[in-house]
Amino acid sequence: MTPDETTSTQPSDRRGALVVGASGITGSALVRHLIGDGWDVAALSRRAGSRDGVRGVAADLRDPDALRAALAGERPTHVFFTAWQRQATEAENIAVNGAMVRDLLCALEHAPLEHVALVTGLKHYLGPFEAYAAGEMPDTPFHEEEPRLDTPNFYYAQEDELFAAAERQGFTWSVHRSHTVIGHAVGNAMNMGLTLAVQATIAKELDLDFVFPGSEAQWNGLTDMTDARLLAEHMVWASTTPEGANEPFNIVNGDVFRWRWMWPRLAAHLGVDPARVVGYKDEPRPLEEQMAPYESSWASIAERHGLAEPDITRVASWWHTDADLGRAMEVVTDMGKSRDAGFTGYRRTEQAFADLFARYREGRLIP
Repeated sequence: MTPDETTSTQPSDRRGALVVGASGITGSALVRHLIGDGWDVAALSRRAGSRDGVRGVAADLRDPDALRAALAGERPTHVFFTAWQRQATEAENIAVNGAMVRDLLCALEHAPLEHVALVTGLKHYLGPFEAYAAGEMPDTPFHEEEPRLDTPNFYYAQEDELFAAAERQGFTWSVHRSHTVIGHAVGNAMNMGLTLAVQATIAKELDLDFVFPGSEAQWNGLTDMTDARLLAEHMVWASTTPEGANEPFNIVNGDVFRWRWMWPRLAAHLGVDPARVVGYKDEPRPLEEQMAPYESSWASIAERHGLAEPDITRVASWWHTDADLGRAMEVVTDMGKSRDAGFTGYRRTEQAFADLFARYREGRLIP
């Protein structure tokens, strides 16, 4: 039986979700969405605690024995896998992240699994970090039927482990290929929304320019993004709808924009003086270089405003925003497959940013 032929053999009259990576941007949004829909939710993370009707499960995804012990009493019908761990090389990324999917699903062989949803991303089309947007790629907009690139990629390894487990254990699956995900989380390795908010805060506090860090292609070309709330809706839809079974899907907000249009609007939402807003000029100005002289100021800014997180490394991921905004190509994603299958969710990206900045202020992450 191939993954496409796999069907659920463990029907259940209840829906129990295990969210893997529950403290991350996507996992946090999923937990909120599932609780709102009345699911029984268990949240797996390294340091888990039960809260607001969510049962915490503490386990290290890189320790198969610990996973088996932690999950021995869990019987989810649905798994939402949103975790990954960045390694020094793509070979290590493949070994570690592929094994995490494999070991997690092996530890749930006793469970009545109906569906497993896996989050990946556009590196499926763009290539891994080591060859990011550097080799031969399909034309944009990206479509799900594009063949895999001829280069090692940990997303492919994760998919293969998912397909093998689905065939072995008899559940359906879905893969969700998001673009840059923005949402509410702290300490996340890939968090453009909070990173830009921190950049703007430092610029205001130190009377600096709010400088676009990326490439000319990103400044002038079309792009799109993914709101974590919409990604959560998409994953639950695919997990509970026959049309979502055994399919990979792109998932983006549904609008497109140019950063030359978006940048001054984000600055306005963040309270930056319009005279201090600077777009692309001559060459990229990566945040890792821009912000290095000013990182030490964050602790005093946090103290002055009573912010919740004085450690800048937990609120800003310069490298990730530089990678996304530094691409020398336009990146647009096709959502036709999801639309044809019945998913009609949509977010306007500017409003998604505005909502996010409001939540950051409410949570005392920015002034």
